[in-house]
Amino acid sequence: MGMLSEGLTQVLIPAAALVGIAFALLQWYLVSKVKVSGDSSNGYSGKLIEEEEDGIDSLEVSINCAEIQNAISVGATSFLFTQYKYLSVFMVVFAAIIFFFLGSVKGFSTKSEPCTYSQGKLCKSALANAAFSTLAFLLGALTSVLSGFLGMKIATYANARTTLEARKGVGKAFITAFRSGAVMGFLLAANGLLVLYISIILFKIYYGDDWEGLYESITGYGLGGSSMALFGRVGGGIYTKAADVGADLVGKVERNIPEDDPRNPAVIADNVGDNVGDIAGMGSDLFGSYAEASCAALFVASISSFGVSHDYTAMSYPLIISSVGIVVCLITTLFATDLSEIRDVSQIEPSLKRQLVVSTILMTVGIAMVSFFALPSEFTLFNFGTEKAVKNWHLFFCVTIGLWAGLVIGYTTEYYTSNAYSPVQDVADSCRTGAATNVIFGLALGYKSVIVPIFAIAIAIYVSFSLAAMYGIAVAALGMLSTIATGLAIDAYGPISDNAGGIAEMAGMSHKIRERTDALDAAGNTTAAIGKGFAIGSAALVSLALFGAFVSRAGINTVDVLTPKVFIGLIVGAMLPYWFSAMTMKSVGSAALKMVEEVRRQFNTIPGLMEGRAKPDYANCVKISTDASLREMIPPGALVMLTPLITGTLFGVETLAGVLAGSLVSGVQVAISASNTGGAWDNAKKYIEAGASEHARSLGPKGSDAHKAAVIGDTIGDPLKDTSGPSLNILIKLMAVESLVFAPFFAAHGGLLFKFL
Repeated sequence: MGMLSEGLTQVLIPAAALVGIAFALLQWYLVSKVKVSGDSSNGYSGKLIEEEEDGIDSLEVSINCAEIQNAISVGATSFLFTQYKYLSVFMVVFAAIIFFFLGSVKGFSTKSEPCTYSQGKLCKSALANAAFSTLAFLLGALTSVLSGFLGMKIATYANARTTLEARKGVGKAFITAFRSGAVMGFLLAANGLLVLYISIILFKIYYGDDWEGLYESITGYGLGGSSMALFGRVGGGIYTKAADVGADLVGKVERNIPEDDPRNPAVIADNVGDNVGDIAGMGSDLFGSYAEASCAALFVASISSFGVSHDYTAMSYPLIISSVGIVVCLITTLFATDLSEIRDVSQIEPSLKRQLVVSTILMTVGIAMVSFFALPSEFTLFNFGTEKAVKNWHLFFCVTIGLWAGLVIGYTTEYYTSNAYSPVQDVADSCRTGAATNVIFGLALGYKSVIVPIFAIAIAIYVSFSLAAMYGIAVAALGMLSTIATGLAIDAYGPISDNAGGIAEMAGMSHKIRERTDALDAAGNTTAAIGKGFAIGSAALVSLALFGAFVSRAGINTVDVLTPKVFIGLIVGAMLPYWFSAMTMKSVGSAALKMVEEVRRQFNTIPGLMEGRAKPDYANCVKISTDASLREMIPPGALVMLTPLITGTLFGVETLAGVLAGSLVSGVQVAISASNTGGAWDNAKKYIEAGASEHARSLGPKGSDAHKAAVIGDTIGDPLKDTSGPSLNILIKLMAVESLVFAPFFAAHGGLLFKFL
């Protein structure tokens, strides 16, 4: 037994979650003190407009900001509600599938069964496992939806406030955008932890001493979270990139008008897309990673000495790590918002990167304390049928190496996607000779950017597995996600700043304001790429931990790649990320095609649109994006959800193990290269537009041939970095957690095809 008592553990975890929620609400309150003009339908009361500084902008411009904010908020809310109607049907159908498959393992028997791992003991019935796994799935799905929706609401609440604060200086705007991101980060981390903790407490009332059955059913929580994240990421990604590609190709390249120009018919759809894709999608995605990492660690612990001896505090080690992470991120956030001040544009990106370093250093100390106080000095962990003797300092190193591997991945991503460094500057320079060389350089950069993250993940896997078997890999993933509140804050900051720049342009604000919001946005592009790097890196570790849990639960002793059953699964699994990427890329292309035609039609048929005398039909472009995303998100989602069910049922657990391994190995590489290629093209374009160096000015200005080539590269990269790349990490996690949840059925009834051959 560790030094931390069970009673104190039961207080510490919910207390940390409640502190996180309270801190998020405090940040929301501070953001709300920045007032915009608006009517009651926008949810804000009173005619309250910030004092002007130096008479930069007029009252009319400020009112325009409120109107544009309202249009974006209404569009994003409307899309998400429509999407959630579709997803509610999926939730009900898939919940029924879970109940039917797991209930049929023992013919819907209500009798207690011999435990799989605790020999000589009786565990709850298969029907109970089916019912509670289904309930956990629904809880995970609802929490994931809530995480995405709350993130979208705060982002659309804060975008115009960031624009208005930019009138007072870049520092004020930065704090507003960052605080808004922190609201999302802390709400997601705290809600995810609190719902999981309460679920375990409530499930325990029924399960009692059957911890094996309890934590097996809890894995449904991770499945629910990731299944919603998949549709949120794919649907939101198709929406935002269809609008973005349409707006850029016609507006910038053909009509030579600025980004976010109010004359562009796709501009509102583009800004709505930032919120439903980059905010709501990323929120659900990282919640899914957190839920799955926690569930994988809890499941492996339940069949180890922690679970067998009913050591509640040691069992709760993953939840205590997350609790300490919330407190550490709270302290870290104060460094950005209260303890230091941004006075110059050049300080923005270093301040955001400092958040990562400070949170990582503080979290290392926190992990050491938790490992010493919560864990026994020596214990055993399940290791594929054997027990591995482990000391508490072993787990400290496992969690810490995951945490620091995340930082390495984050900084590597930043090096390859920030225009402050040579890789992106080389891509920008290649635009001198046209779009073709830009595309070649961008693809090469993306492939090269995979090297360091893969080595970091490989080292983390080797060390953590050597020290603590599969449990070590699960807590390493949790270590990478332990600072999720800070990671999400700097990630959500990007789209909020992007929206703020769009609102400044559409509202007709001065060039000075647009320069400030562009500086915020450029830093946000890099932090968004860092966020994607974290998501992909953690997905690799989470998937491997879930893979190990699946292999254990399915009763597979070894996964031998030389056996035909496994090898065919391996090669098909490696193909799946390419099939999935093809579907999502083509979906964006098809939707963008319709958007381009609609934007061209409006420019050609609405008299006075280019001169600014007439208004475009924004609603039609919003409708095109909405219809396309809702229709096109279904086939990729079906591919991911049905693959484990079909493979496990027809070909058995060994082939499914091969599919999971293959998709993990190829999916991580494709996801990293796609995300970084797109991020580099985007920032190469911004490098030329900003003209901050002699080299950049030689390639510009906006509208030059080099700039047009950069815009084409950015347009190609949009679906790579915001649709296919980020969705792939959900593919590898979701297939693994789904296989784990259905493992009892596959082990009992799977492999139908091979039984007849």
